[in-house]
Amino acid sequence: MKKVKVAVMAMLSIVTLTGVSGSAYAQMSDKAVKKVQNKKDKADKNWYKTKMAEYEKGGWKITGTTKTLEVALLEHQLKLNEEGNIETSGQVSQCKSIGVCKSFALTQAQNNYAQKASSHIKGRIEAMMRADDNEAEIEMNKFIAAYENLVKAEIGGVLTESFSVVKDNGATKEYETYFIINEAQALSARKRALERSLLETKLAIKEAEEIAKFVNEGFELE
Repeated sequence: MKKVKVAVMAMLSIVTLTGVSGSAYAQMSDKAVKKVQNKKDKADKNWYKTKMAEYEKGGWKITGTTKTLEVALLEHQLKLNEEGNIETSGQVSQCKSIGVCKSFALTQAQNNYAQKASSHIKGRIEAMMRADDNEAEIEMNKFIAAYENLVKAEIGGVLTESFSVVKDNGATKEYETYFIINEAQALSARKRALERSLLETKLAIKEAEEIAKFVNEGFELE
């Protein structure tokens, strides 16, 4: 009886400290619960509370899973706590079916990542060019455009859906998906895009080597 009481008190303490319902934790393993508690810092808590309040107030519902929204958000944080994992998202404001919403959200997430990847190297590449070298500028611009398009294609294979929410507005829906990206896999995708982009342009070996260094660098998605 004493052991049961201790277990109950422990669970109540977890719920009180985090503001998360016991039903959410009931769907997670003991190990996962402890990991959330051990690694949840102030930023995590603020993000969780903000997202829960935002979705509940706006009438958003979890979709594509039997998990509750609480569990989905907690598991998302667990994934982000794993070394090398980052997140990106895709949002759609007007779509008529879940299938179409899902497809558009994925496309937007790919676009967002590709644009960030190309912006990250664009300034560095422009700094390499001589002001009077028009031919080099044309090839560099061609490379940047090709690289962005190819990153978009390659990154789709390493995006892992974490959770999706939907808001029904009657004739149309709003939809949002959060994706997890492992940076090591994302780097491999960027390298593949780099190799294919270089084949489409006439850059000098030295220029290609410098660009490869930029591509290898990580960058912030937000």
